[in-house]
Amino acid sequence: MKFKIPRSILFKSLSHLQGIVDKKNSLPILANILIEAKNNQLILSSTDMDISIIEKINCTVTEDGATTINSQILYDIVRKIDDNSLIEIISNNGKLLTLRADGSRFSLASLPKADYPIIEQENSGINIKLNSRILFKLIDKTKFAISNEETRYFLNGLYFSINNEDNKRIVTLVGTDGHRLAKSSHYIDDNVDQISGVIIPKKTIYELSKLLSEIDQDIEISVSTNKIIFFIDDIIFISKLIDGSFPDYKRVIPKNNTNLLKISREKLLSAVDRVSTISNEKSPVIKFKLLENILNLNTINSESSTASEDLKINYIGDEIEIGFNSKYIMDIVNNLEDNEISINLKDNISPITAQENSNANLVYVLMPMRV
Repeated sequence: MKFKIPRSILFKSLSHLQGIVDKKNSLPILANILIEAKNNQLILSSTDMDISIIEKINCTVTEDGATTINSQILYDIVRKIDDNSLIEIISNNGKLLTLRADGSRFSLASLPKADYPIIEQENSGINIKLNSRILFKLIDKTKFAISNEETRYFLNGLYFSINNEDNKRIVTLVGTDGHRLAKSSHYIDDNVDQISGVIIPKKTIYELSKLLSEIDQDIEISVSTNKIIFFIDDIIFISKLIDGSFPDYKRVIPKNNTNLLKISREKLLSAVDRVSTISNEKSPVIKFKLLENILNLNTINSESSTASEDLKINYIGDEIEIGFNSKYIMDIVNNLEDNEISINLKDNISPITAQENSNANLVYVLMPMRV
């Protein structure tokens, strides 16, 4: 195998593959990426057996061949080479790979292609097209709410569905950790097939988000019962789905929260940030005391230090004192974009909703903490 490729092109591709590689090294070969060169094209692949990525790159191939190489080592070498360099890679026997660039030369131990697991690319599910920017924004608005609790594995991802609503197709992503819920939807072309609902794993979501952030075009998605495939330019991104039942998120979203708070997003964010300065992991709670046109924010930590701040607000409703995890409040407010946001409350023990006027299809739900 022998080929030449600009450093900038190779590095961009390696950065896509690097996040997929199995860092735990349960199998030594999974720490490697597969490099195949043929017909003036480079095919790079990586997998952790749950997620796989295959990327094709045009380059100058003078000798066909294939090998596998440690992903981290190759990535670090290419990262440190000058961006304008031309890299030459040679592998004669599958056991050693030589990399040359400018005055640098590296000889790296490699493993043969035969040792690398076969990545199944079978595409037999429901096929849809979706604009990359739409999907990226839906993910961006909901991924922070994904649970990290392994015992509730069915919450360790985003729920993805396409359904009929108001005689139109609507694509919806939902994330929840049991304390907060984020739902974001977008109306799309009517001719897109429906998807009843699948759970895409957290690692997949974060790696997919990186790929989508680089483009603005339609992508193809294939969804089957246990696998989802994204076709993004010259990249094939494959992931297993989480086998479990996602909670009925529609039942979680309150419908009768009649106490309405309207407030400047920036002012609320800044005030929560200031007051929560003294809070810590043992006492992250911040109390909201809602009076007529006044919101008092206050907290006390385990060392009995206190902080308090008053904000002028537009509030219609009962006098309520309710506590929240300060980090969760800031996560939600940070993901809203309007200058003024709306928070709907029922009482001091029921979940609240937070929304913005410009996007009725974005809804955040937050459970209160005991105060």
